Amino acid sequence: MAGYITYWPQEQLRKLKKAGDYGPIKVVLGSVHTKMPSIAKVKVGDVIYPVTLSGGTLIVLARLPVERVETGFDYLLRETGDYSGALIPEGVALECRPFRGEDVVMYSMASGAVKKKEDLPAGIRIEHIRNPVPHLCHQEPFNCCTQTAASGNHGSTIAPRPIPPHLIPQLLFGPTKSRQKPLRTNEKGELTVMSLSGFVRKMSDETKRIFDSVFEEDENAGSIGGTEVNPLNS
Repeated sequence: MAGYITYWPQEQLRKLKKAGDYGPIKVVLGSVHTKMPSIAKVKVGDVIYPVTLSGGTLIVLARLPVERVETGFDYLLRETGDYSGALIPEGVALECRPFRGEDVVMYSMASGAVKKKEDLPAGIRIEHIRNPVPHLCHQEPFNCCTQTAASGNHGSTIAPRPIPPHLIPQLLFGPTKSRQKPLRTNEKGELTVMSLSGFVRKMSDETKRIFDSVFEEDENAGSIGGTEVNPLNS
């Protein structure tokens, strides 16, 4: 069971706060862009920790044990009713309804679009936009080209949980034990957005224990699973 961090920018946190979305966290989405980086390496059984930076302090926002990994397209269509700009996966065609008075129904695929149903490849699965499904704000992507969704039913609340500054040098990240390194800091020894953003980072076992420790208060209070939490303070 591996642990990963992914960076949530302040604009995303402002969006969640405005929507009153404090979890529990249900999904982490990944795209082909660094703003919402790929989570293609995450597997069922792993744990994802969204983080942010506030005043130079590393903030852990939530903890999501991954129970399902699938295409972002399938997740968003099922959980929100709309694919919300997700990439259409191979083997799927999205029926695009007529608009602006036109009577042509288009079928969009990963490889392009066709105008006639009979021109679709044999065996392709046809999907269409569904009725809206009630969902939380964080279940919508904050960037285009959503590719993968890692979801679970036992996520924590979404709230600020700071990592004590003296523990920052102990945090190690890397794909293998021999390649694990601490987070980069600036000339003042401070973390920056560049230290955290752009990639989903796999953490060492000790780093995962440190991250899990900030959720002990949640567990003692019984808040994991969605009971009352403090609002996001960013």
